[in-house]
Amino acid sequence: MKLEYIALAIPFFTFFMLLEFYISRKKNKQVHQFNESIANLNVGIVERITDLLTTGSFFFVFTWLHQNWAVFTIENNWLTWVLLFLATDLLWYWYHRFGHEINLFWAAHIVHHQSDDFNYTAAARITVIQAFARGLFWSILPIIGFSAEMITVLLLIHGTYPFFTHTQLVGKLGWLEYIIVTPSHHRVHHSSNPEYLDKNYGDMLIIWDKIFGTFAEEKAEPKYGLTKSLGSHSFLWQHFHYFLELMVAVRLAPTFRQKIKVIFGSPNNHDPRIRTLLERKLSQKVTHIQYSKQLIRAIKVKTLTTIGVLFITILFSHYISKPNLWLLTAFIIFSVIITGAMLEQKRWIFHLEFVRFSILCFIFNETITTLYTTTLIVIVYTTVLLFYNSINSKYQKVIFAN
Repeated sequence: MKLEYIALAIPFFTFFMLLEFYISRKKNKQVHQFNESIANLNVGIVERITDLLTTGSFFFVFTWLHQNWAVFTIENNWLTWVLLFLATDLLWYWYHRFGHEINLFWAAHIVHHQSDDFNYTAAARITVIQAFARGLFWSILPIIGFSAEMITVLLLIHGTYPFFTHTQLVGKLGWLEYIIVTPSHHRVHHSSNPEYLDKNYGDMLIIWDKIFGTFAEEKAEPKYGLTKSLGSHSFLWQHFHYFLELMVAVRLAPTFRQKIKVIFGSPNNHDPRIRTLLERKLSQKVTHIQYSKQLIRAIKVKTLTTIGVLFITILFSHYISKPNLWLLTAFIIFSVIITGAMLEQKRWIFHLEFVRFSILCFIFNETITTLYTTTLIVIVYTTVLLFYNSINSKYQKVIFAN
């Protein structure tokens, strides 16, 4: 049986998220908020499923560049592995730094910093757009002469290690603080304290920050999140608000030179009033939401179900047809959009639930092709259509009841 064992990363990271939650409760330390944790997981869920569709393309690009453009032929030995590790970590530092200093890259990276919490769930806030930007930076490695296989191994290491630096439960680590990136260093990076802004970009080694002058030691208590909190748990708004802000800023810039300056300029020079304008038009904030027990239970069940579908989809991806793989991806994406909207008590979510239900019907009909199943699906689907409004009304009452 040919299984996609990268799926095991899902229970692996989930275990440590739950362990951190358990330890924080035992220590009576409040480091998790329900809405923040769900929003964080939503981002990570979509990154995992989209990675399934894009990771192979990165490997293909690295292989093609190595075969056609490699300047040197680098053998696979312990010394070249050390050199590759240093090269990948240095490239990561600059990819990460540009992600904070250039508007276009910040639009992709900002999602990772939106959570007002700092814990292992916040580590899940990685987008496929970020992965694409990282791939562009790492494309120099096969051109130097490193093989795609070696690069992929280092990518997996660089993707795993930073997860464990996203925690408030680990203090300073003595002499290791001088060499590697520790949770203390990364707490500084994720804080919005003025003295901590644009500091500690390193992924595994902290030496780059010390060399290039971007190091800061954790002294004052960090305040996490953006300097101006997003105030939204909408999956779509979190991903695309800054891209929309840039579009508006480019449109307002009077000359071509100034438009280019907006795209490749610093986020520090970005006009914050644009976000306020877009929020009034596109994202109506709801503050101090009281979540009912039914709503919390529904979000928990939906999130756990989505994680389960994600795990099974990736694990058995070699046995799933391309159409069904795309349908399952759509099902997962709609699921996280719905839970994000549920956190903000958006009343239109039932329409997306119907789309999700329709996707399930297509998958079942494609997977179990018998007259009986097709007939049953048609009957159920027709019944839902006939009683659509009354089912919607009942759904709203159950989900959003106080």
